[in-house]
Parts: sequence; C-alpha cells; structure tokens
Amino acid sequence: MDIRSYTKQELALLYFHDSSPVVASAHLMRWICRNPDLLQKLRESGYSKEFTPMQISYIIYFLGEP
Repeated sequence: MDIRSYTKQELALLYFHDSSPVVASAHLMRWICRNPDLLQKLRESGYSKEFTPMQISYIIYFLGEP
C-alpha cells in the first residue's frame, strides 16, 4: 500500500472494495470508532476529511493493510 494522503472514501474503498463509497466510508468509520487507541491517535494528529500519511500509518498499524 502506498503511504500517502487519502480521502476517507478513497481509503474506505481500499478496505471495502465491494461496497459503495458511502457504505465503505461508514464501515471504515465504524471500525475506527470501535478502536479507542486508533481514534485517539487520529484525534491527536488533527484528523479532518483527509487522512495524512502519518494517520494512514496509524490506521494500518491498528487495522492492518487493506
């Protein structure tokens, strides 16, 4: 996986490629919200609508590669 900035939908579709963008995004955010350590790291690093390369690294660490 290329470590770069991703929008929420781009990243979600990598994890849930058989889903629509809206459903994939909802699933990804559900996974993130159910992982308090990951959620805290994302909040501390200033999560907005796009994930930075550092945030992508956190997501891969906690959720695995898509």
